[in-house]
Amino acid sequence: MKSVLNYIRESTELEQQIHSIRSRTKDPDHFADKIVRKIRKCKSEGTPFDITPANLFTKINDLAGIRLLHLHTRQIVEIDKSLKAIFHEQPLELVEGPSARTWDDEYRALFGSFNIETQNSETMYTSVHYVVASKSSTTVTCEIQVRTLMEEVWGEVDHKVNYPHANEHIACTEQIKALARVTSSATRLVDSIFATVADLAKPLQKPEQQA
Repeated sequence: MKSVLNYIRESTELEQQIHSIRSRTKDPDHFADKIVRKIRKCKSEGTPFDITPANLFTKINDLAGIRLLHLHTRQIVEIDKSLKAIFHEQPLELVEGPSARTWDDEYRALFGSFNIETQNSETMYTSVHYVVASKSSTTVTCEIQVRTLMEEVWGEVDHKVNYPHANEHIACTEQIKALARVTSSATRLVDSIFATVADLAKPLQKPEQQA
């Protein structure tokens, strides 16, 4: 994670697009809880539990995570290009992604137009995900999330309310859904502002002179 963070911070191209960077390693108690839930799910479905000490760092991709926050949606095009350039140049391998998780049909279409695969998000979570692996004798993985500041607001509130276990109170569930719609509307407004700024920056076209 520290190595990937250094590569990202050294990129002048990413610096122009990114508002801020966050990172974390998974809390040990939350990790233990996740493993227990996976074991229970395998038992209930009658499927083998295939996580071992030998494959832990490749089977579990979010033990280390980096989050890149930006202002408006269309920045993802340049961010994606810059990240892939880093993965190509440095001793890293892109093993998953980019994949945009979204509940919004309009943004699903927009990400699709950027050639970014989309996944439906029933929880109303929105973010673009990458998983990179180290090219070293011991392979470890790191998850990179890219999202707008407005999406980060929803994500932080949802994390406090629904993590590591979902809050089952109907009022909280409905309020989280309402917050997702509000922050999505705010993202649209920010997108519109930057689209207007870009349009105003275009040189004015002079009318054709009559002969």
